[in-house]
Amino acid sequence: MSEVTLTINGNEVTVPKGSTILNAAKKLDIWIPTLCHMNLHGTEMNNKPASCRVCVVEVAGRRSLMPACATPVADGMEVVTNSNRVLQARKMIVELLISDHPKTCLTCGKSGDCELQDLAIRLDIDSVNITGKSQSTYKLDSTKSLVRDMNKCIMCRRCETMCNDVQKVGALSAVGRGFDAVIQPAFESPLLETRCTHCGQCVAVCPTGALLQKDSTWEVVEALADPDKVVVVQTAPSVRVAIGEPFGMEPGEAATGKMVTALRMIGFDYVYDTDFTADLTIMEEGTELLGRLNRFLGGDQSALPILTSCCPAWVNFLETQYPDLLDVPSTARSPQQMFGAVAKNFFAEKLNIPREKMVVVSIMPCLAKKTEADRPEFAENGNPDVDIVLSTRELARLIKLKDIDLKQLPDSEFDDPLGESTGAAVIFGSTGGVIEAAVRTAYELHTGKPLPKIDFEELRGFEGLRVAEVDVDGIMLKIAIAHGLGNAKTLMDEIRAGNPRGIHAIEVMACKGGCIGGAGQPYHHGDEQILLKRMKSIYDIDKNMPLRKSHENPSVLALYRDYYGEPGSELAHHQLHTRYVAQDKF
Repeated sequence: MSEVTLTINGNEVTVPKGSTILNAAKKLDIWIPTLCHMNLHGTEMNNKPASCRVCVVEVAGRRSLMPACATPVADGMEVVTNSNRVLQARKMIVELLISDHPKTCLTCGKSGDCELQDLAIRLDIDSVNITGKSQSTYKLDSTKSLVRDMNKCIMCRRCETMCNDVQKVGALSAVGRGFDAVIQPAFESPLLETRCTHCGQCVAVCPTGALLQKDSTWEVVEALADPDKVVVVQTAPSVRVAIGEPFGMEPGEAATGKMVTALRMIGFDYVYDTDFTADLTIMEEGTELLGRLNRFLGGDQSALPILTSCCPAWVNFLETQYPDLLDVPSTARSPQQMFGAVAKNFFAEKLNIPREKMVVVSIMPCLAKKTEADRPEFAENGNPDVDIVLSTRELARLIKLKDIDLKQLPDSEFDDPLGESTGAAVIFGSTGGVIEAAVRTAYELHTGKPLPKIDFEELRGFEGLRVAEVDVDGIMLKIAIAHGLGNAKTLMDEIRAGNPRGIHAIEVMACKGGCIGGAGQPYHHGDEQILLKRMKSIYDIDKNMPLRKSHENPSVLALYRDYYGEPGSELAHHQLHTRYVAQDKF
């Protein structure tokens, strides 16, 4: 690769040809402010319009200031990033943005983590002298998962790039000019009427409070204060390797026991682990996989491939964009919804209380889980299986609200019986983990033999779309794994075209890295190393578990013995499985 040498603020730097001025400045540790620019998982994502212009710099020989994020370097180029002209221009640009921005920082959910706010402080903007009435009068758009407040939009277009170019959902686009410019769905429709999957990755990249998660923290506080309610909490696998970050712990540092202690201190009556129903999911999904595999081996070519269905954003994507393939995914509910069904039926019966008296709270890395819990099929007589969903960020806020320092807490264990789990369950939190857990169980149930090895390294990795073969006692299973909906679209187009590679099983996660990169996790701002540390921690936990196969979980086996009978039974199918519905949305 040819290289280019230039100077920035008098310092010489050599970078690959095709680099931008911003790339070159980073190599010299020279700070250039950005808003529309994104660095996603080691890949520079430039919004094509280079819209915000906050990154302007002086280039010798050019009269206009140039956007550093979109200007390619050239041999001998001389760049100045800190001249008075540059500093005045940046300050004016940010003042213009603030002039048409609500002054509600004290009550904004992004305050303290707002890039516009940070820039105002960095550029020493203590007042805005631009006068005139704001033209922003957009209606608030809210779902169970997301809140869109376009009055706070600065037209950086990150969400548009994420939705269209990365996730390939196509729910958002830029319309209008000047003060009327906005990012919105077609025809100004509310998100619920669009093909939005509620994955929340637009929230993860929004630099202001224009896109936020729907906050349910105070719903939990009110439920805990109600003496007539039994409040049960479940925690997803990937939460334990991210919840410590807002409290100063290292990315990926497991805080399972501390989190359990904090939840008890907050006041939950029972603290359980979604890992328990991840194991239960494998029992149901693994049984379904074996049944479909046997049909396939018997000559029914339509029995495979089978798709995992744990990710609700992926399910939404499938229902809106691939309604002709709704017979492909497993009918097994996600672990969150299985837990809700077990808690509101089996556990409520065990406590001898009506399901209406129980409040099930989920702690999830995912914003789509909020919408999933609201689906009508996951309720009985209007009473939902899962009542409230908090993201990892919301849990961190609740812990701080209770004046608890997570980092200093002692470890404690989950309650029984819905707190016992295996290593196969915890790896659900990482891309490739669900299908690896399924293969561990399917292999032993199909062959009646112990696994020759527990770790299926060929199913692991960070590549967005990968295909691996697994030898199941002479049967070569071809397994595809995709994380990120853009990669899932590539794979599903292939399946729709006739499955030319003969793939037998597929795992899809909507977010990069799987649940470890969910939009409800502490913001990682595209830093791939944070995700890799969370992933490593997930597999380290699995490696150190005494039981590592779902079908060896004694509490799950007892649940079948005492309540469900066997995997796939009539009662299990009623409470632990679901159906998919084509959604005709645009």
